Amino acid sequence: MKKMKALSLFSGGLDSILATRLVMDQGVEVEAIQFVTPFFHYDILEDIEAHRQRVLARYGVHVIVEDISPGYLQLLRNPLHGFGQNFNPCIDCKILMLSRAKKMLTERGASFLISGEVLGQRPMSQRRDTLNVIERDSGTKSILLRPLCAQLMNETEAEAKGWVDRTKLLRMSGRGRSPQIALAKQYGITDIPAPAGGCLLADPILSKRIAKAYARESILQTAAISVTDIRLLLVGRQFILPGGGWLIVGRTEKDNIKMEKLAQDDDAVLQMEEWAGPLAVLKKAGSRYPNLVMLERDLERAASLVVRYGKKLPENISRGEVTCTLGATRRLIRALPLADDIFQDWALR
Repeated sequence: MKKMKALSLFSGGLDSILATRLVMDQGVEVEAIQFVTPFFHYDILEDIEAHRQRVLARYGVHVIVEDISPGYLQLLRNPLHGFGQNFNPCIDCKILMLSRAKKMLTERGASFLISGEVLGQRPMSQRRDTLNVIERDSGTKSILLRPLCAQLMNETEAEAKGWVDRTKLLRMSGRGRSPQIALAKQYGITDIPAPAGGCLLADPILSKRIAKAYARESILQTAAISVTDIRLLLVGRQFILPGGGWLIVGRTEKDNIKMEKLAQDDDAVLQMEEWAGPLAVLKKAGSRYPNLVMLERDLERAASLVVRYGKKLPENISRGEVTCTLGATRRLIRALPLADDIFQDWALR
C-alpha cells in the first residue's frame, strides 16, 4: 500500500510542530510548509538550508520554505474579511496560505492538509464560525485536518477514509497552553518555542507605518509597493520631508548595513564617511520629484538629519560633510545639524 502523504502549515510555533508530529506518528509522511513574507519569517530566506536543518534537528520535522510576498502585498490592498486590531488581515492571511498549500498538494504528491489551529485559541481567526469561513473560502473543507482539536470538529476526508485514526487525535480548545506543553514533553521537545506570532502587521507601532503606505494619501504608489519598500519601511527612523520625499535614517549599524543593501538605483544614499553616524535613504529621489529645486531642498534636509543623528561634531566644526550618492552622481553636502523642533512633525508614526 502506498504511504500516505500530507502537507502541514508550519509557523514554527509549538502548535504547528505538535500537529505535524501527531500525524507523523500515524505513519503518514508529512512535509511542513513555512510561508514567508516581509512581515513574518522573511529572514529565513537568507539561509534556507540552515533553517531546514535546524528545524529537523530540534523537532524532527522536514520543512520547505515558500515565499508568498507578491500575493500578500496585493492582499493588503483590500482584504475581503478586513483587519484585526491593527493592520493584520488574519482571516484572509490564512485563506491565502491554505489556497497556496492546496495547489501544492499535487506538486508535492500529497493528499491532505494539516493545520495547528486550536478551537477558540485566537479571538479573531480561531472561532468555530471563522474556521468554517476559512475552509470555505480556501476550498479546503474536506481536506484540512486540525489534529489538535479534530475531535471537536467535523470529520475530514483523511479520517473518513482511514488515512489517520480520529480516535488518536485530540480535542484541545481555549487559550491555555498546558496540554501543548505536556504533549511537547512526551515528544522529548525541550526547546519549546514561544507561541507563534511575531507578525509585524499586528505590531501596534509598525502596523501604523504599513497602513499609511497603503492609504490613499500614501507616500508610495499603492499599486507599485514592492518587497524592498516594505522592508525599508520596517527599519530605522522614518520621515516624510516637506518636499514629499520619504526618508529612512538608520538607528543602528545593523540598520545601516541592511538599508545600504536594500537601496536601489533610483534612491539617494547619504552618510558621513569621515564621521560616525547613520546612513539615510531618500526613496525614489531620482523620479518622484517634479523639479530639481524640490529635490535639492529635500536632499539638504536629509543631510541635516544625518548630521543631527550622527556623533556630536567637535566644537570647532559646525557642519558635517555628508556624501550623497544618487545613481552615478556622487557629491558632498555640507550641512548643519537640524534642530529637533524643526523636524518633529516630519516623523512617520
